[in-house]
Amino acid sequence: MAKVRTKEIRGKGSAGRQGVGGLARRVHLGSVLVRAKQALREVMLSAGTDVLMAMLEEDRAALCGPKHKQWEERENYRHGYDTGPLVLGGRKVVVRKPRVRSIGGGEEIELPTWRQYCDEDPLTERAIEQMLVGVTTREYERSLEPLPEGLESQGTSRSSVSRRFVARTSAQVDAFLARSLEDVDYPVVMLDGTGFGDHLMLVAMGIDNKGEKHVLGVREGTTESEGVCRSLLQDLIERGLEVERARLFVIDGGKGIRKAIREVFGAWALVQRCQEHKRRNVVDHLPKGKRARVSKALRDAWKSESETTARRLLRQLARDLEPAHPGAAASLREGLDETLTVLSLGVKGLLARTLVSTNPIENLQGLLKKVVRNVKRWRGGSMALRWAVTGLMEAEKRFRRIKGYREMPQLLAALSSKIEERKAA
Repeated sequence: MAKVRTKEIRGKGSAGRQGVGGLARRVHLGSVLVRAKQALREVMLSAGTDVLMAMLEEDRAALCGPKHKQWEERENYRHGYDTGPLVLGGRKVVVRKPRVRSIGGGEEIELPTWRQYCDEDPLTERAIEQMLVGVTTREYERSLEPLPEGLESQGTSRSSVSRRFVARTSAQVDAFLARSLEDVDYPVVMLDGTGFGDHLMLVAMGIDNKGEKHVLGVREGTTESEGVCRSLLQDLIERGLEVERARLFVIDGGKGIRKAIREVFGAWALVQRCQEHKRRNVVDHLPKGKRARVSKALRDAWKSESETTARRLLRQLARDLEPAHPGAAASLREGLDETLTVLSLGVKGLLARTLVSTNPIENLQGLLKKVVRNVKRWRGGSMALRWAVTGLMEAEKRFRRIKGYREMPQLLAALSSKIEERKAA
């Protein structure tokens, strides 16, 4: 029994040592991998610096001739070394820089390779990208990978990042707001506003014949007023948006927007009021116990097969609400016909469900809110406009075709019929 007991103890001891040894080996291997990873990054950076220095020396040899050799056509001479900043990994790093001067005037000659790699555009792009994904200017330096010892970092302070962001986005605003609209037809235009502090950005989004979404323009104001909307629409026309073309405008129901559309586009404008906004406006006048029933009645009416049926059901609902809830009845009657515009065009299916609400442009506004979520203080309308344009450009990269885009020919045919009616009249 003692022999068996000894053997069991030895086995347990062996297993225990193996477990400890395995753990030790795993810990040791992990530390080696960590050191190897950092060493590899340092080697890559070091090799990159060495290659850069070799390229700079080649430039200098091309300008000054071979070192320690006579060259009759020499026009420049070597002038030692200096230090200068280059863009690397979202920051500037100070590296050694060969210098060249002209023999006649002693002017500094810039090396072609240095000119190529000292460009700040990649640095600015990195800063903008970091801010768009939610990194604040205070945390920008922390978001970058650490540099090996011996390299001095520049351009990562809060003020430096902010200056680059302002400079780049200011240039983007002018280019974005001047884009031509002549080459693409937009049978559908959606309008909606979103608040940036005390400022409101009124955005126009167009949908082309293939169901692709495009940001058409943006205007800064304080409310969705008629003046702000009219200014935006007139700008779209000046940039090439056709006026004499039957076009569907989808809006949330703002009176200022509605009036501006009629004044600028006249009878060519077909206005679809967002059914979801209308439903909310109506049920806000009702006690909670009646909201679900009225919401269902509204949705059922809007799902009718014909405009005539839907209008009859909605008017009947308004009459039923009138005695006890006159406010809800008045809200329902206001703009009732404009909630049925898509139905009157004969558009069916998924496309109809897409165009009877402002959900597509509200999704865009949601992306804008996400982009500016870290901004705590708005210093004027120019700042708000810069952020809005930057967010809109970022949102355009994620755009997909609207739901029901395969049914766009139905809408185009209906709008063409409206055009013929306008011409005949």
